[in-house]
Amino acid sequence: MPVVGQRTAPSTPRRRPAPRLAVRKSPPRRGGMGRAQNLWPYALVAPAVGGMLYLLVYPLVRAVLISFQDFRLRQLIAGGADFVGLRNYRTLLTDPRFWEVVRRTFLFMAVNVVLIMVIATLVALMVERLGRIGRTVVLCSLVLAWAMPVVAATTVFQWLFHSEFGIVNWSLTSLGLDSFDRYPWFANGAAAFAILVTLIVWQSVPFAAITLYSALTTVSPELYESARLDGAGAGRIFRSVTFPILRPIFLLVVSLEVIWTFKAFVQIWVMTRGGPGDATTILPVYAVQTALSSQRYDLGSAASMVTVVLMSGVLVLYFRQMLRQEDETR
Repeated sequence: MPVVGQRTAPSTPRRRPAPRLAVRKSPPRRGGMGRAQNLWPYALVAPAVGGMLYLLVYPLVRAVLISFQDFRLRQLIAGGADFVGLRNYRTLLTDPRFWEVVRRTFLFMAVNVVLIMVIATLVALMVERLGRIGRTVVLCSLVLAWAMPVVAATTVFQWLFHSEFGIVNWSLTSLGLDSFDRYPWFANGAAAFAILVTLIVWQSVPFAAITLYSALTTVSPELYESARLDGAGAGRIFRSVTFPILRPIFLLVVSLEVIWTFKAFVQIWVMTRGGPGDATTILPVYAVQTALSSQRYDLGSAASMVTVVLMSGVLVLYFRQMLRQEDETR
């Protein structure tokens, strides 16, 4: 018994043990079903990957192999082509005609890309300033021109510049220019080159113009108002406000146009087949001519590989310059 007046230590309450939560153990999964569920996404993607490998990678690998072989009509039919190393590339790179075609290809690409980007930029700026009806009409016209098939557009241009029935000769003759009566446009190398440039520019401007116009819609009107309040003119506004914002899209469109014009083949083959002479022969046309005219499929494949290397080199230099400019602006 406790003594009266003596303090006793308080008794510490006992802690109740925490209730245990009943954890239900999930039944073990079967190993086969788990692996099947993990492989199911790959099975869905496999047909697309297989088709891409067959349609894109296999032809490229096959062309590379043929460029290192003695592959002519006999080997195409009977098989058994022998490897000759770099002989095809040495034959190609020592051909003066090949280097003339390379020079013409870069000239053709430069002229087309410059005209496409200048005209597309002007069209995009014009569309931005039009009203709703005018903008709709212009955009619909661009989409229709862009949607026209390449062969159909090339055939239309052939008839436009036909020596007897072409509307171009008829129009020029009606204006008093009698020297253009029955003028053979496609027999003149410079004229045929200019017609092809006009055709490719006409086909490529719609895509570039619509893309640049879409980028122009992202520019805030307050920036234009601030520049006008500072006394800037139209040219200064474009250089200081519009173009810096459009630069990433502008450079992307330029790179796409470089690729498309560098490998232009259908328009040239349908309209002139590289003629007259070699006036409109660029590298893709040269590769097909080499492969088909003398059944030198090995030289044609080597020319195709050189085309891929040159186009890749141009794009690498271009992207390096683009990234350098972006680093400087940061």
